[in-house]
Amino acid sequence: MSLCPQTVPPVPEETARVARAAFPKGNLYLQLRNEIGVLFEDTDFADLFPTRGQPAYAPWRLALITIFQFIENLSDRAASDAVRARIDWKYALSLELEDSGFDSTVLCEFRARLVIGKTENVVFEKLLA
Repeated sequence: MSLCPQTVPPVPEETARVARAAFPKGNLYLQLRNEIGVLFEDTDFADLFPTRGQPAYAPWRLALITIFQFIENLSDRAASDAVRARIDWKYALSLELEDSGFDSTVLCEFRARLVIGKTENVVFEKLLA
């Protein structure tokens, strides 16, 4: 997997409209995005990926998904299903409603990259900051 760091896109208009309709009082994930913004950027993880090869799923999203997964005590498969199915997650992750997500093994591979690259604390430290 290679990484060509990109800036974090804004929440797609249709995703924002549907999320606000579904959660008029908000929820944890909408609040996270609205009040804190984006916690991570691809450049935070650039050292973990080569610059050539098949494009990687955005590491800033994988870091957030890992946090969401922990909050809800979800398996990798359940977390990847949530990315496909949940409007609030799509909102927090700046995804189009039609986004089909990724294979659950991507989460395990991402965590392995964090450990091998000795950067597992990056996620924790950014979250604390």
